[in-house]
Amino acid sequence: MRTPTLDARTLVLAVAGVQLAAFAVASALGRPTLYVVFAVASAGVLGASAGRGAFGVVAALCGGTLLVALAYPLATLATFTTPGAVLDALARPDVQRTLYVSVYAPLLATLLATVLGVPLALLLRRGFTGRPVVEALVDLPLVVPHSVAGLAVLLAFGESGAFPTLPVLGAMPGLVLALAFVAAPYLVNGAREGFEAVDRDAERAARSLGASRFETFRRVTGPLAVRGVLSGAVLSWGRAVSEYGAVAVVAYNVTVFYPPAGERVQAMFGSVFVVHELDVNFESAVSVAVLLLLVCVAVFLAVRALTRETGRWT
Repeated sequence: MRTPTLDARTLVLAVAGVQLAAFAVASALGRPTLYVVFAVASAGVLGASAGRGAFGVVAALCGGTLLVALAYPLATLATFTTPGAVLDALARPDVQRTLYVSVYAPLLATLLATVLGVPLALLLRRGFTGRPVVEALVDLPLVVPHSVAGLAVLLAFGESGAFPTLPVLGAMPGLVLALAFVAAPYLVNGAREGFEAVDRDAERAARSLGASRFETFRRVTGPLAVRGVLSGAVLSWGRAVSEYGAVAVVAYNVTVFYPPAGERVQAMFGSVFVVHELDVNFESAVSVAVLLLLVCVAVFLAVRALTRETGRWT
């Protein structure tokens, strides 16, 4: 007699439901350690049930431990506050302005990184003399302490820098430049990987049929690489949203045109606002942090849904 099996979606929902229930019970008992042990152990059980032997169990335990380390802090943050406190935070005008700046400025930084970074990613994919040096320069912001990055941006583009008339310190252009500096590597690397995945034979076929380089890029290379470009753009935007060090140096508090008010207002960037709130009201800081987290999750899911409809993400 054949044993009935669960399909993948039902299994995922069942595992998620069990994990949520266990998390709720452990939180109600005030014993978070119990949930962490349960979550890691359940990953081992799933690994054993997959029939991959001892190696599968060890891999599941290691992977499960990492997933718990990634998800548990976020779950703890989200459940520390209440929906009412989050809505109260959302009703505050200063929080609304912070959310606006925290979405708007990273979007501008991502657009700047995309316009300048996609051509560079295409060149890196094709290869040229000195490519390792250029790749090292692209990746350098990933290892530079971001407070140092903020000082570098301030010195390079501030009053005595390359563009003396460009407002940088405490201004929106400076905020966008600081965010683009730390987020651009994610865009360039994601786009380059997308271009490298494109079949060269398809491009050669297009050229052999008389298409120019631009037509080949517009009709073949670009559409086939759009997944990598979008993936890099989402990572770049997310990195910009989470930036604190460079923003704290360059644009701690900026003046920005706020459409709902119809005028220019003073506003803090999200990560800076949360740190500022920690000195005033811990519970309020957690509520604002949860709002920022929800915005990031909503944008991430929306981008994934849009790319799935085109069939290019999966």
